[in-house]
Amino acid sequence: MTETFTPTRPIWCAGCGDFGVLEALTQGLDELAVPEYRRVIIAGIGCSGSLQNYLSCYGYHAPHGRVLPTATGCKLANPDLTVVAVGGDGDGYAIGGGHLVHAFKRNPGITYIVMNNGTYGLTKGQASPTSMAGFRGNIEEDLDPVLLALSIPGSTFIARGYSGQPAQLLNLTIAALKHTAAGYGMAYLEVLSPCVTYNDTYREWRTSVYNIDDDADYDRKDRVAAFTRMTELREQGRLPLGLIYEGERPALEKLVCDPAFDPPARQDISDPSLVDGYREALQSFIR
Repeated sequence: MTETFTPTRPIWCAGCGDFGVLEALTQGLDELAVPEYRRVIIAGIGCSGSLQNYLSCYGYHAPHGRVLPTATGCKLANPDLTVVAVGGDGDGYAIGGGHLVHAFKRNPGITYIVMNNGTYGLTKGQASPTSMAGFRGNIEEDLDPVLLALSIPGSTFIARGYSGQPAQLLNLTIAALKHTAAGYGMAYLEVLSPCVTYNDTYREWRTSVYNIDDDADYDRKDRVAAFTRMTELREQGRLPLGLIYEGERPALEKLVCDPAFDPPARQDISDPSLVDGYREALQSFIR
C-alpha cells in the first residue's frame, strides 16, 4: 500500500483570514476534480507558508521570497501538474517583488495566491509593503499590487478576493485554477486576509471593499479601462474585489517546452547516452 501524508491541523490564530483561503483552495481543487497526486503547493515564508501542510497534495516550502521561480521551475519540469504558489504580502511584494514582476511578464501556467494582511504577522507585526501610512510608524505609501499587475503587459489574470466573503473567494479561486488549466498562463489572486493579532482589519475592510463583479458596465477584458477604474477606486479609498482583468496569451510552458521531447520530470535518467551528453556539455565549457 502506498503511504500518503495526512494533512495536519492549521496552527493559525483563531479568526485568521488564511483559513478562508485554505477552504477556498481545498474546495476549488475538489470541485475541479484535480487528483491529489497532480497537486503541487509551493509555499513562501510567513504564516501562510505552512498552508501546503493542511491539504492533500505534494508540497514544498520555498526559500524566503523565492516561491515564484520555484513554482515556475516545477511547472516547466512537469507541465501536467497543477501548480499553486501561495505566500504573504511580505514574501511576495518585498523580497519576492522582483520575481513577481518577471512572473507576470513570463506568464507561467501557475496559480499564485497572495494572502495580504498588511503586516509581517510572523515576526510580531512590523509594517509590510502594503501597510497603510501611519501603521506602526510607517511613513511610506502602500504598494498597490493590482495596479502593478495591470501595468505589466504579460499579465493575463488579475483578481482580488476577501476572506470575509467566502462565496466570492471560492468562485475566484476556481476561475484562477481554470485559467491556468486552459493554458493561458499565470492566474494572480490576491486575498485580503486579516491578521487578527497584529492588524485586525475585518471591520475596516468590510466597509471599504467594492465588488467590481457587480458592475455591469465594467469590462474585465480592457486593460486600460481596468487600470483607470482601479485608480479611481483607490483615490476613493475603496478596495476592489472580483475578477479585475482577464486576457488570453499562451503560457510560458507552451512556448518553451518542445512537444517532441518528454518534459524533464519524465526523462529516463538511467539512459547511458545521457552520460556522454553530459561529458560533451562539460567539454564545451572548457573549450
